[in-house]
Amino acid sequence: MSPTSAPSSRRTRNRALRSPLARFLVRRIVTALLLAVGITLVTFVLTNLVPGDPVSANLGQRALGDPAIVAQWRADHGLDRPLPQQYLMHLEGLLHGDLGTSQQSHRPVLDDLAESVPATLELAGAAILVSLILGVGFGVIAALRRDRLSDHVLRVLSLIGISVPTFWLALVAFYVFFFRLQVTPGSGRIDPGMTPPPQVTGLYTVDALLSGRWDVFSSAVGHLAAPALVLALYTIGLLTRFTRSAVLEVLGQDYVRAARAKGLPGRVVLFRYVLRPALVPVITVAGLAFGSLLSGTVLVEAVFAWPGVGQYAYKSATTLDLPAIMGVGLVVGVVYLVINLVVDVLYGVIDPRVRVS
Repeated sequence: MSPTSAPSSRRTRNRALRSPLARFLVRRIVTALLLAVGITLVTFVLTNLVPGDPVSANLGQRALGDPAIVAQWRADHGLDRPLPQQYLMHLEGLLHGDLGTSQQSHRPVLDDLAESVPATLELAGAAILVSLILGVGFGVIAALRRDRLSDHVLRVLSLIGISVPTFWLALVAFYVFFFRLQVTPGSGRIDPGMTPPPQVTGLYTVDALLSGRWDVFSSAVGHLAAPALVLALYTIGLLTRFTRSAVLEVLGQDYVRAARAKGLPGRVVLFRYVLRPALVPVITVAGLAFGSLLSGTVLVEAVFAWPGVGQYAYKSATTLDLPAIMGVGLVVGVVYLVINLVVDVLYGVIDPRVRVS
């Protein structure tokens, strides 16, 4: 390496760090780490404030009558120690990748979450993908055809999508399309008797493609379609309304009128001058919607027997499985932090004002 190459590389790094966007992202990452520590504290405190006794929920009546068994169970799970010491033990375990042992499955919570999180991620990912394609598309069409028949129809449909309860829609969809019409497969992620694909990502559709098992891929897509569409309906309605409002606001800007006055084609005006600034608020809504999809799939997973985080959280809450409850809370909190960080990065990619401000 030449003597001048090292100083030049240092100058390049210094310029990168002096970039407003780079400094912004560094601040956001540091803030996210501090918030992650706060999430562990809030999750621990709220979990321990839940009314009920985990001993009574996990031991039988005969064992509860024996003080020695109760004391031994509390000691084994660290419940005989003061709460501050329990929290420090919890933090120490997190630093070593240990979320504790589930009191119900008697397996590491991390192993349980490694099975349930990919299932929910696959379901929520499919739902947000459908929502983005249809919601943004419908919103743009409604804005461009303002006060016409198509605009009124899309606005009514979006209102219905926002208003219909998701759990009711899941029950109706399962009854109509599975029991009555028999056009969708039953519950679960794949057909009964079919072996899952070799695990790489935990997403059955992706793993089936990677292993070349097209029968499993077809089955996984069929089982995924109904619950994903049910979850997506609310988000489609939400994104349609937000996109329509954002596009209408941008269409009234002076630079858009100037672009049209120059005789630019409508397609160029739409994609170059309208969509990019209009997508900034839409990205925020989509990020929050994706987080809510990941953390709010309990009822849909229950209806379609989808073995995801929602089902795992419900079973853990009903049995006061404290390590599992804290593990689920930590995962949900980290998901929101990551989504917010990704949204911040997308701001800089889409809106040049963020990069230079």
